[in-house]
Amino acid sequence: MTHIALLFTNYGPYHLARLNAMHQLCQDLNWQVTAIELARAEADYEWRTSVEHLPYPFITITENQQLEAVNPIKLGQSLIKTLERVQPDAIAIMGYFRPSMLMALMWGAWTGKARILFSATKEDDAPRRWWQEQVKRTILKQFQAALVGGNPQKRYLTKLGMLPEQIVVGYNVVGNDAFHPSKIRSLPPPIARPFFLSINRFIPKKNLSNLISAYAAYSQQAGSQAWDLVLCGDGQLRPQLEQQIAELGLSDRIHLPGFLQQDELLPYFAHAGCFVHASTQEQWGLVVNEAMAAGLPVLVSNRCGCFEDLVIEGINGWGFDPDNIEQMTGLMVKMSSEMVDAEAMGTAALSHIQKFSPAHFAQGLSQAVRVALSEAQPNLIV
Repeated sequence: MTHIALLFTNYGPYHLARLNAMHQLCQDLNWQVTAIELARAEADYEWRTSVEHLPYPFITITENQQLEAVNPIKLGQSLIKTLERVQPDAIAIMGYFRPSMLMALMWGAWTGKARILFSATKEDDAPRRWWQEQVKRTILKQFQAALVGGNPQKRYLTKLGMLPEQIVVGYNVVGNDAFHPSKIRSLPPPIARPFFLSINRFIPKKNLSNLISAYAAYSQQAGSQAWDLVLCGDGQLRPQLEQQIAELGLSDRIHLPGFLQQDELLPYFAHAGCFVHASTQEQWGLVVNEAMAAGLPVLVSNRCGCFEDLVIEGINGWGFDPDNIEQMTGLMVKMSSEMVDAEAMGTAALSHIQKFSPAHFAQGLSQAVRVALSEAQPNLIV
């Protein structure tokens, strides 16, 4: 029986949906899956997920401390002890930035385990320095396979030296079923008026100031027919954004409900007219998956990692330059007018996102595991 360990920093709703699908596939394949997380809490993501009564082993390395508060070397040492006890045949590792993830990779290489990389990184996520890229090439040689988000992520790993046949797509998925319109349409509307929806941490790369400026111009052009704007989330920029909204006189049209858990977001997905994601830098943007799974048309920054794979221009939405406020404004005007059939675009979004399901993740990971096992232990029958 092939035993696979999936290693993430912290399991949120996205990860559990993927894990559940992988467990179901493993039952069909007569494989075993074990979930390992570094900590139950993480500063950047305040989601609350229940990990009790799961049908597979679930191990938390740090139970009572936030991830950022734990000494990374001690965390890595505890992780190695866990891997020694679990003894998986293959280990799928989320990235290689954290020392603990690197230590897991080294343990896998030392013990001859198959190593699979989970990666959502694309080349233009950040400025690239030649020496850093060389370090990445050296690290990547220790992985035998990778599961990545989509085509931009696959191109980047190929440029860093992985062979195309080692790289499988399907990493960036969410639990589509939880957002399906048939399940959420009966929820009461959170706002009486039609609205655009955006969900973000309130940090610079999410580009919310430009989005607010674009909305201000839109509301002037659309007049009494303008939709409202809902910005779900929280973070360091909230005071500045509140000030900008007040100065523009839009406090009654732009709503800030704060950080919401997944179930609290569902009424907003159920009743929004369109989803907008304006980031200037984004490895993928899983909230776009969620919006499409809820049957919403999408307006997505062309710098988001999901743009190439998820957005079909003019069919389920449009892309835009996140620095071009006028372009954002024009797309809001178009989307909220009778120029387009927003309902048909939402239906197209719902149809397209079915290709990016937890089952797609499970199939991709099983393929990556086979590739890695064939290199790590060529005599192992899977």
